[in-house]
Amino acid sequence: MSLVITNFRAVGFDGAAPESIAIDPDGRIAAAPQPGAERLDCKGAWLSPGWADLHVHVWHGGTDISVRADEAGRATGVTAMADAGSAGEASFHGLREYVIDRQPETVKAFLNIGSIGLVACNRVSELIDMRSIDIDRTLEVIEANRDVICGVKVRASGVIVGAWGITPVHIAKRVAEIAGLPMMVHVGEPPPTLDEVFDLLSPGDVVTHCFNGKKAGSILDTPRIFAKARDLAAKGVLMDIGHGAASFDFATARRAMAEGMIPFSVSTDIHLRNIHGAVRDFATTLSKVHALGLSFDECVAAATNRPRGFMGLSGSDGLKPGQRADFTVFDLRDAALEAEDSQGQKLTLEKVFVPRWTVIGRSLAAAGLRPPTPEAAG
Repeated sequence: MSLVITNFRAVGFDGAAPESIAIDPDGRIAAAPQPGAERLDCKGAWLSPGWADLHVHVWHGGTDISVRADEAGRATGVTAMADAGSAGEASFHGLREYVIDRQPETVKAFLNIGSIGLVACNRVSELIDMRSIDIDRTLEVIEANRDVICGVKVRASGVIVGAWGITPVHIAKRVAEIAGLPMMVHVGEPPPTLDEVFDLLSPGDVVTHCFNGKKAGSILDTPRIFAKARDLAAKGVLMDIGHGAASFDFATARRAMAEGMIPFSVSTDIHLRNIHGAVRDFATTLSKVHALGLSFDECVAAATNRPRGFMGLSGSDGLKPGQRADFTVFDLRDAALEAEDSQGQKLTLEKVFVPRWTVIGRSLAAAGLRPPTPEAAG
């Protein structure tokens, strides 16, 4: 059966949007609806390209922190996501078979440069020493999975690399260059320092946790570091939110955006240690960034076209006949919702993004905010 979507306000698409969107039985945009098509009345809600979360952890059971992909996906308005290094070369086959190939959402992945990935995250580092990385096997896994691997991930913070310092970032960068892929680098407390990390980045690489508030690990530590971060962003290095349990600071985000540092992408870094805490879901993270100064249009771009483009997916061209349908329908509602950052600082959200439906191909699914658990609320 085909589908017709009506009574929406389109945002994030090229040109003028049609009054209705017809989707054929194969899940592609059609020039006209077919007789007997199912109808979705959006009741005046916004319709955008599908929300894309560029930093999730969804290798449930393969790591001790990952959520199930269903918890990060369509139920919360997200139609595409990238697992950010849950699996290294030794376990990627499991992530692919049991998650990537089974989900209705598009799931891609950054391959961890550490062979074991995040199997015991922060208890057993994936980057203890040179034995932790197998360059040949990593390149073999990339070559065998080019359709879903979108980059190489390295966690560049002291709790992970210890005395090894900047060396894993050098190796990850070289592997990414050999493979012709971008690198996503997690930044935090040194070693290595941000100066060392920044010196290795090229246009197209991703800095995740760009608005963390860690001492000696934040882009606002000194005017020189912030100027360097802004220069890199202007040259095409991609600044990603990556909220997480310890990596998003309201004060850092507010000041950095006010001084011209616009994030490339809004992402959650959602995992078991924050899904029932500060992060909760993609829409809540998006609402926080909006409250801190990112405009509605920039929020939409950072949630849709920019990360979708990075992942090789349709975006602003998503209404053209023949494209596979991939949309999020959402409201921006007045609210008085208390939210917090990774340091426990409070913020009242006066506007909240609320997903209502997702459309992937011919499939329509309801969506909403994840309610706080009693533990989180109390």
